[in-house]
Amino acid sequence: MLFPEKQDLEIGQHYAPEIEKELGGKIEDEDLQKYIDRVGQKIARISHRPDWEYHYVAVNDKSINASALPGGYIFITKGMLEKLQSEAQLAAILAHETAHVVARDTSNAISNQIGIGLLLAAATSGQASGAVMTAAELSRRIIGLRYSRQDEREADIAGLDYMIVAGYNPYGIIETMQMLEEQRKETVVEFLSSHPPPANRIAYLSQRIKTKIHDLDGLNIGKQQYSKTVLDRLITRD
Repeated sequence: MLFPEKQDLEIGQHYAPEIEKELGGKIEDEDLQKYIDRVGQKIARISHRPDWEYHYVAVNDKSINASALPGGYIFITKGMLEKLQSEAQLAAILAHETAHVVARDTSNAISNQIGIGLLLAAATSGQASGAVMTAAELSRRIIGLRYSRQDEREADIAGLDYMIVAGYNPYGIIETMQMLEEQRKETVVEFLSSHPPPANRIAYLSQRIKTKIHDLDGLNIGKQQYSKTVLDRLITRD
C-alpha cells in the first residue's frame, strides 16, 4: 500500500545521509556537484512535479549505478559518471531517476518490499524497529529496491520526454543503454540489478524518438562540457 505523499519527504530526509554514506560519501568537488545538480534541476523544473524540492548528488561509489529516494533525493555514482560521455547521457540517467520519484515508484517499492512501518519507526526512534535492522542495513535495502517492468517502462518514457523538453538530444538515453549493455558483458552493473536489460528498452525508446522528434537541431549533447566538468575532474582526483 502506498503511504501518504507527505511522508515521502520524511523518509528522504532521514535516509538520504545514510544512503550517501553507504555509497562512499559525496564527491568532494563543489564545481562537479553544482554541475550535476544544475543538469538535474533542468529536468526537475519541467517534470510533472516541479513544485517538489530535488537534490542531485554525485557519490564516490565505484559501481555503475544511480538511485532515488522519496522526497526528491537522487544519487549517481562515480562509476556511472566515469562511463558516461556527454551531458545528454547524464541527463538521461537523472531524468529516469526523477521520473521514478515523480511517479512515487520508490515510495511504492519501499512500501511493498520493506514496509513503511519499519522505515518510519526507525526514522522516528533513531533506530530500526525492534533493533532488527540498523539504519545502514535499511539503507542498503533501499538502494537495492527493484521496480516492476511497467514502472521501468513508464520511467524510461517519462525520462525521455523530460530530456526533450529540457532541451537535450534524446539519443543520449539510447547511447547510455548501449553503454550499459556493453558493460554487462564485462562486469556486474549494479544499475541493471534493479532495472531490466537494456536491449528491449532501446527498441521502444528508439521508436518513441522517431515518432516524437523530427528535428534534432539545437538539442544539447554537451560532450565537451561534460568532459571538462566531470571526466577531467574525476581523472585529476584519481
